[in-house]
Amino acid sequence: MSNSSAMILVVVAVVIVVAAVALLLVRTKGQERRAHRAAELRSEAEAKTADVERAQRVAAGHEAAAEQAREQAEIAEARAAEARQELAQAEAQREDTLREADRLDPSVDHASDDYTPHETGPPRGHRP
Repeated sequence: MSNSSAMILVVVAVVIVVAAVALLLVRTKGQERRAHRAAELRSEAEAKTADVERAQRVAAGHEAAAEQAREQAEIAEARAAEARQELAQAEAQREDTLREADRLDPSVDHASDDYTPHETGPPRGHRP
């Protein structure tokens, strides 16, 4: 092998080594930049932890208030159902009383097909 061929091989080998070192440096710098950016993002996330915890407390408070409102609504609905039942009983008792009055009143035909209890007082001209 001649000196010029040996020199070319040495130059090519040096260029390959320099390129490999440059590639390694570029790759290492890229990894360092990504690691640095990852650390920045982790710091940002850590700074938001207090916000997340506050939002969790607010959400839990609203959930508790909603549950309490649901319980109150159930109680109110139960009371309304009870009141409706009492109303139905009172109306039925009132109608029974009217029917009894109509049954006793000789001027009311309580046996007719179109009979409905009515609240009129005693017939005119009648005094109790």
